[in-house]
Amino acid sequence: MSSPSPARKGFYRQEVTKTAWEVRVVYQDLQPVGSGAYGAVCSAVDSRTGAKVAIKKLYRPFQSELFAKRAYRELRLLKHMRHENVIGLLDVFTPDETLDDFTDFYLVMPFMGTDLGKLMKHEKLSEDRVQFLVYQTLKGLKYIHAAGVIHRDLKPSNLAVNEDCELKGPLCPPPPLTLAVDPGLRPGPAGRQRDDRLRGDPVVPRARGHLELDALHADGPRSPHAGASVSVDIWSVGCIMAEMITGKTLFKGNDHLDQLKEIMKVTGTPPAEFVQRLQSDEAKNYMKGLPELEKKDFASVLTNASPLAVSLLEKMLVLDAEQRVTAAEALAHPYFESLHDTEDEPQAQKYDESFDDVDRTLDEWKRVTYKEVLSFKPPRQLGAKASKETAL
Repeated sequence: MSSPSPARKGFYRQEVTKTAWEVRVVYQDLQPVGSGAYGAVCSAVDSRTGAKVAIKKLYRPFQSELFAKRAYRELRLLKHMRHENVIGLLDVFTPDETLDDFTDFYLVMPFMGTDLGKLMKHEKLSEDRVQFLVYQTLKGLKYIHAAGVIHRDLKPSNLAVNEDCELKGPLCPPPPLTLAVDPGLRPGPAGRQRDDRLRGDPVVPRARGHLELDALHADGPRSPHAGASVSVDIWSVGCIMAEMITGKTLFKGNDHLDQLKEIMKVTGTPPAEFVQRLQSDEAKNYMKGLPELEKKDFASVLTNASPLAVSLLEKMLVLDAEQRVTAAEALAHPYFESLHDTEDEPQAQKYDESFDDVDRTLDEWKRVTYKEVLSFKPPRQLGAKASKETAL
């Protein structure tokens, strides 16, 4: 029985939770953080800077054309994101020395350490903290929406928080947030479904009372102003903000239709013209059968919220997606007057989806992915900056 070949020069091997990892020697102290359907994550220390990083190893990225396409899309999407409030790449590497040997690659990202969900369980957030966290989230959304990317799964557990500020009391500055964009939950710019998890009934109950509101988008061309698909994320931010203020889930429901009723108890029954335009017959018939509901004064629902916070939430939690504010419009709301700075709220370049949608053989997917790995150029400041910010 032949012994395994030695690790590539500049790399070392370590077993982590029964999986073989082969990483660059600059990344030391590998510790398992978690795993999912597509990969596992370890924390590590970058010995050059002393900074803590997160390293993701995809499970057998080239086991099928579907997995290979997903891996390629994740890599390209992460390479595209260069914003302090969006998880981006610090490094990507493969221990495989040639294209013929290429079977694995590793993604290195800033290590955040905790998330908004955990933070909310431990403490009641002050108005200043809520304002800061929502501002950071909207900055990240403005950026990814400009790229033509929709998050679709925004909830407190998907908003990573820099652990340096975790649970250190009132003297710690507000913890920053980072959006983690899952490429498997992203439709194309035209709103095409990109993952089996989103197929089926388009009004999907969401964690913690959030609602996937695709069924509430009207048929026909989408408004260039509101962009009905990206407005799903704005709805989610409104739900999260309300929960941060009150400490309670805003819209609880036993199922998606029950949740719709809870929503309309606050927003009021939409006009018949809007109901007629709905894509889901089930949602349409259900809403037609409901008694007429008056819109509630949001201030009575959101006790302890400031008038400006209520004003912003009334613009985000609008049932008609076409009427909902965009991330850029929300950032310009008076609620953020003390934080708003257009020069610090950049937009991304459009993400080119055409490369992702080509049908390729497995060997072709490997070749284009290998090329993307080798062409990566580390960002100059992303690591230092992103570790201080919240991220999607």
